Amino acid sequence: MEGNNMTTILIVDDHQLFREGVKRILDFEESFDVVAEGDDGTDVIDLYMEHQPDVVLMDINMPRMNGVEATEQLIGQFPDAKVIMLSIHDDETYVTHALKSGALGYMLKEMDAGEIVQAIKVVSNGGSYLHPKITHNLVQEFRRLSEREHKGSFQQAEIRRPLHLLTKRECEVLQLLTDGQSNRVIGETLFISEKTVKNHVSSILQKMNVNDRTQAVVMAIKNGWVEVK
Repeated sequence: MEGNNMTTILIVDDHQLFREGVKRILDFEESFDVVAEGDDGTDVIDLYMEHQPDVVLMDINMPRMNGVEATEQLIGQFPDAKVIMLSIHDDETYVTHALKSGALGYMLKEMDAGEIVQAIKVVSNGGSYLHPKITHNLVQEFRRLSEREHKGSFQQAEIRRPLHLLTKRECEVLQLLTDGQSNRVIGETLFISEKTVKNHVSSILQKMNVNDRTQAVVMAIKNGWVEVK
């Protein structure tokens, strides 16, 4: 950590142009400092030991050692390392392997600049972050498993909006988070600014006593506060 408010970042990806693009995005954030880059999972341990970054952005597909293997080795030696996996795959199998390896985040390479900045901020502060599309896919998988468990007789219980805890608007935002929508899309859907959406999300997390959006969605599903579409 360089200074009280500086988040140091290591980028590991075998595509130089992609690394450069991500670095340019992060350079616009005054609180971010990209301290090193690598092009394969075999580089991670040495680079981490040398630079001690706060967050590692790790490509899942690399030629000699993939991101899952590299993350497993890194977490094995440095249990406090914080890794966000980068991938073109939104299949839950890839997500599961990444999270099992110890990654705290999973981002798709189709992400926009705001999403990757948000992901780094959340993970650096001890939370976890999944790309909104990934959250949606996991919700769908949750529903599929529920249907299988109930042998085809699964019927969603009546939705009980948590109006004892959240405002009506916050309930609407929570539903859209469960649907896998980004802050931008939520704003467009509800005709409010993206900044207002961020404020609602922060309030939801605080009231639900959770660290991040993913935990909020999981809690909401378990409590029957949202519709699983």
